[in-house]
Amino acid sequence: MIVLGVALTVLVVLVVGIVVARKIDGDSANYLVAGRRLGAPLVAVSLTAAAVDANATVGNTDLTSQFGFWSGASLAIGLAICLLLTGLFLAKRMNGMRLFTLGDFFRLRYNRPVEVLASILMIVSFTFLLAGNLVACGFLLERFANIPYAWGVVIAVALVLAYTIAGGLFSDAYTAAIQTTITVIAAITLLVWVAISYGIVIPEGMGPFDLAQLSDPAAGAPINWATLISLAIGDIVAIDFMQRVFGARSPKVAQRSCFWAAGLTAAIGSTFAIVALSVSSTLGLSVDDGPILYSLLGDYAPPLIAILVLSGIVAASFSTASGAMLATSAVAVRNIFAVRRHTGTDPDPLLRWTRVAMVPFVVAGSFLAIQVSQTGILLTLAFDLMLACLAAPFLIGVFWKRPGVVAALSAIAVGFVVRMVFLALTPTLYGLPNDILYVPNDLVGAEFDGWATLVAAVIGFGVYVAVAIVSPRRSTEADAEAAMLAELAAERADAEPVAEPA
Repeated sequence: MIVLGVALTVLVVLVVGIVVARKIDGDSANYLVAGRRLGAPLVAVSLTAAAVDANATVGNTDLTSQFGFWSGASLAIGLAICLLLTGLFLAKRMNGMRLFTLGDFFRLRYNRPVEVLASILMIVSFTFLLAGNLVACGFLLERFANIPYAWGVVIAVALVLAYTIAGGLFSDAYTAAIQTTITVIAAITLLVWVAISYGIVIPEGMGPFDLAQLSDPAAGAPINWATLISLAIGDIVAIDFMQRVFGARSPKVAQRSCFWAAGLTAAIGSTFAIVALSVSSTLGLSVDDGPILYSLLGDYAPPLIAILVLSGIVAASFSTASGAMLATSAVAVRNIFAVRRHTGTDPDPLLRWTRVAMVPFVVAGSFLAIQVSQTGILLTLAFDLMLACLAAPFLIGVFWKRPGVVAALSAIAVGFVVRMVFLALTPTLYGLPNDILYVPNDLVGAEFDGWATLVAAVIGFGVYVAVAIVSPRRSTEADAEAAMLAELAAERADAEPVAEPA
């Protein structure tokens, strides 16, 4: 019954995603940014569905049950802060630039080499993000349908690919409306059922008001702060979030949508964390037996609640995976291989090759999910790289015109090297064994976990500012930016609706 109920939800999402694909009409502007016609409700639910994914539900509950509220809920709260900051400072400005991908910003603000390097890093980051969501789907199918984990990953990615490759951002946005609705109802229903059946029980030292989790290294404070900052700041350089911001029909709509999504994301993530604390305490559930959320739903919850919550997890995972597929393939084709949009009588090459590029990306994400079966870790690691390498060139570069190409390249190179060296030397990653890239050594111990993220970020930002002071932007770079702005304006001229005043 549970498998059938979840399958029905998946079928509805798949059908809606494919039906909406007719809106593409052979135009990559419709495919990549939904013709910049999305209203606030669709943008808000799309952003929420991207944030409340398998990492913020399954990964959240696993980490919370082991280490406390701030260990797991930080995944969702960090993303909520990211959306809040984006709404306050960036959404209106970025939507007003009328870009097609986030990679376009790095080309316009700096130059072609920075665009390519930034795009490669974003693709690597979002391969980890895709993998984290596929992990949850693989475990779900293994637990409830007796399908081997690896095959579960393959089935999940094939279903998401089917509607994403057809309908792009339109399919993502419309299916997100279904997915977010299910997830909100599921979170509320699960919390009420747990409260009635077992009570809300918060183990001593592990609740949301036990702030030693944010101040005491022995309680995991460096790791929890690393999670919060990595997602709150690093995730701003998120190609799937920005793709949805670009698709809003006006700067005001983009900003308002970010605020709505931030509130929903924080509320849903906190709800799942409270549930995890309660059931791990009262029922003795442990991650040693698999994801605790799956153990709760499979062994204790009534079938209807299990169907609802599992459908919400699958829906959230599908939405994030869809956005990652679309944004990453678009960045690869447009910003690495420099394929441009046109609206002549021939097929739009940007549309065609963006669809083709999804295939190798999902293969890589599937392989990583099979090899590293973690959820929350993969999400946070993805944005560790963004925080160390790209956050400074993006966030500071938007507002401060002095830094130029040299500052951006220096921050990217130094940030990447430092973060990867720390990754290789640190035996644990956010409190769990480092199964991704660890070189046994006596130099760094587990106590450096968390600090690796923070120190790499400080170095990346510091290098960017220092180089900008010593070697400011040249006048020729500003001239090149003006020329590229004119090129972008010509490319998008016949694809734009009349925008509302900002």
